[in-house]
Amino acid sequence: MNTLDRRNFANIVPDAPAPAPGRDQAEALRFMGRVRPRHARVVAVTSGKGGVGKTNLSVNLSIALAARGKRTVLVDLDLGLANADILLDATPRWNLSQALVGRKTIGEITLPAMGGIRLVPGASGVERLANLSDVERASLLSSFESLHQDADVIVFDTGAGISRNTTAFLAAADDIVVVTMPEPTAVVDAYAVIKMLSREADHGDIRLVLNQCTGREEAERYANGIAVTANKLLDAYVEKLGYIVTDPHVPQAVRARRPFLLAYPGCAASACVRSIAERLTAAAVRAPAQERPSFMRRLFTAFTGK
Repeated sequence: MNTLDRRNFANIVPDAPAPAPGRDQAEALRFMGRVRPRHARVVAVTSGKGGVGKTNLSVNLSIALAARGKRTVLVDLDLGLANADILLDATPRWNLSQALVGRKTIGEITLPAMGGIRLVPGASGVERLANLSDVERASLLSSFESLHQDADVIVFDTGAGISRNTTAFLAAADDIVVVTMPEPTAVVDAYAVIKMLSREADHGDIRLVLNQCTGREEAERYANGIAVTANKLLDAYVEKLGYIVTDPHVPQAVRARRPFLLAYPGCAASACVRSIAERLTAAAVRAPAQERPSFMRRLFTAFTGK
């Protein structure tokens, strides 16, 4: 089964008719006419609930991709509980909230971080992404386009749960990595995210990561359950991207404010993340992002219905 066939598994639900373009939407339309072909592959990391290790995976996966020679940018879109900068022991002067209102450019708030990646910090306690105005959406479109010109991979650490704008980012991404753990409520919430994504037209490839597992057997059991159920009930294809074992080095690294991939490169969790990065890189080779509508075009469509 090829990639395009898998992407058409979803049940498509027509969007509601979009309102007539106003001034801000008209400006966004003009912006899209100026957009150059993008270069970066977009990976959106999400989860149905908090506490499953989504941000920790986003940070360490970004570093693992950078170690494979990819120019990687990590964007912390979890504006309610942004903490990627804490895990990277970074002290940003500005964050994404300033870019949203036009006080700073995306380039001005982006900073170098551990492991050879670049970080766009989020704004903890600012519940903005769920309620962006048309002006802020247009500003984000313009800002993210500039990132595409100087990166191979952009990793979005999105907020847990579902909101209109978070859904737009997830559906527009090339790869959607759903993180969960072998625990009933986490599995149910992960399935809810997959169900929501299956209803989005032309969504990216949905990939599943099981975190805090005792080993391969437990990870396979839970991943198979989610994947088979999604296929049977949602007509959605979910790829098992990998798993991360429970490892005492992970909380030790968090307390030290250092990614475990750098603090303990030989630990079991680090080996798991490197395997996930390898599979994700191989998937990009099999299905280059250039074969799909661009992230910017898909995000614009999700925001405006155009």
